[in-house]
Amino acid sequence: MVLIISALLKPNSLPFSPLQRVTPTAKTRRFSCKVLNSGHPDSELNQIQRKQSPLGSSFVTQLRRSYSNGEVSALANGVSVVAKEADHDLKTQGRILFSDVVVQKRREVFWRGNWNALDIASAGIVLAMHLLSLCAPFYFNWPAFWLAAGLYLVTGLGITLSFHRNLSHRSFKLPKWLEYLFAYCGVQALQGNPIDWVSTHRYHHQFCDSERDPHSPIEGFWFSHMNWLFDTSTVIEKRGDSTNVGDLEKQPFYRILQSTYILHPIALGALLYALGGFPFLVWGMGVRTIWVYHITWLVNSASHVWGRQAWNTGDLSKNNWWVALLAFGEGWHNNHHAFEYSARHGLEWWQLDLTWYVIKFLQVVGVATEVKLPSQLHKQKMAFNN
Repeated sequence: MVLIISALLKPNSLPFSPLQRVTPTAKTRRFSCKVLNSGHPDSELNQIQRKQSPLGSSFVTQLRRSYSNGEVSALANGVSVVAKEADHDLKTQGRILFSDVVVQKRREVFWRGNWNALDIASAGIVLAMHLLSLCAPFYFNWPAFWLAAGLYLVTGLGITLSFHRNLSHRSFKLPKWLEYLFAYCGVQALQGNPIDWVSTHRYHHQFCDSERDPHSPIEGFWFSHMNWLFDTSTVIEKRGDSTNVGDLEKQPFYRILQSTYILHPIALGALLYALGGFPFLVWGMGVRTIWVYHITWLVNSASHVWGRQAWNTGDLSKNNWWVALLAFGEGWHNNHHAFEYSARHGLEWWQLDLTWYVIKFLQVVGVATEVKLPSQLHKQKMAFNN
């Protein structure tokens, strides 16, 4: 979900306005807020995130709505918080095809004049992998194909199991040697180092589908899918410095990966070329990398646009079965946004979730501990009929 991003500047103050959707009546107004990891309020991750949020995990004792200026004010533990409601009379920029998602402000990425070195590097790597994959029909052989399939499984789980469920949300614990091994597999997905990836993802949950979300379809489908990677100044302005990953920054292993990140995929590419020549490079790096790229990015884009909502999360997250099949269970995205701490995303028996099956296996053999799952009470609270 992130490629090459480092903090460059302090964020400017940005107004928060909730997402807008197409609704049956133009007079309908909605305002919602949610608390991260509400099922586990005392977790280390929630303590980090509570510092970022104006509401934290406070109980909102008073709620006032002013229709004259479109503001909602809340009194949380004696602290007054004011949020600007979305103006449903504002002129929108179109609805994404076959969905109820309205693009509020389509962001132009490619035809702008403020590209920085990180933008150019990110775009260069993505372009290079796509160009390399174009050679695939001319350099096909079965060993290269199965190499790509194996690396898809290994590096894909490096993202879903390690970067996402283990490091971003602390859904379970692993022995450090195994945690670091899975994280290194994620580095080989060529989506960035764990510190920056996790920081961006935690900000996505904190400001989901608002103006401060690093990647939301309210700024256009392709912006949420991949274009946000090439506009690092805007992303950093939205999210600020990476102050929400102190748990990773205090570990030397992750700091080393951050400072040496790009060397590791280069080393893998050299190893593949030495083992199988150009076909291994084309399939093991080019085809496999862009396949994992777009599957990961579909969680950001398609799973916030198409599908169904099973839980009242107050954002655009959807359960999308075909993304779940491709992304090892990550497509059950509304489930995930409802219960961010949960190690299991496919909550129903028929919701295939390969990442969860691996975690469950690790739990059975005794290496995965403190595996978190949503309680029945929390499910009742998140249900639409509550």
